[in-house]
Amino acid sequence: LALLVTAAGYKCPGSSAFLHHASNQVTVTAQANCSDVMAEMEARVAGIASGAWHDPHNRGTYSLLSQGDAELNFQRVTSNKKYTDKLTFTFVDFPQGVCKISGCSESQVFSIGDASTNYCNLRMLYCGSSEGCKPVQKDFAVEESAEHPSLGAGKDPTACLAV
Repeated sequence: LALLVTAAGYKCPGSSAFLHHASNQVTVTAQANCSDVMAEMEARVAGIASGAWHDPHNRGTYSLLSQGDAELNFQRVTSNKKYTDKLTFTFVDFPQGVCKISGCSESQVFSIGDASTNYCNLRMLYCGSSEGCKPVQKDFAVEESAEHPSLGAGKDPTACLAV
């Protein structure tokens, strides 16, 4: 499927789900340059296979689908292998080593309520130790400035740290 750009300007991976599917979009500012943010996300995903990192949200498995200069595309499969979500992140560097992250996660099957899963899919790849997360290479402060869950989708950060 082609990547979609939403009305709010987020780049989303699209979904093959018939009718409604849960999704979430976030805007985050990281106190790091975007190359470090992207490297940390990739290190977390690679760390699943090596044992250096695990997904604190019910031990899902992420994989890197594609990467560009300012974009990363991932897939996350639930630990029971029943559900797949796709994620797209875009990055913009600002002065003083600040990175704006825009992320979008979409379920790939019909769904309404998601128990904050799409939000957590995104958050677990950028959150730092001050949010209770375990970085692999780089730890940086982040501030979420916007979350846009679809109807029925959640955005509860405490749901993200439940194994």
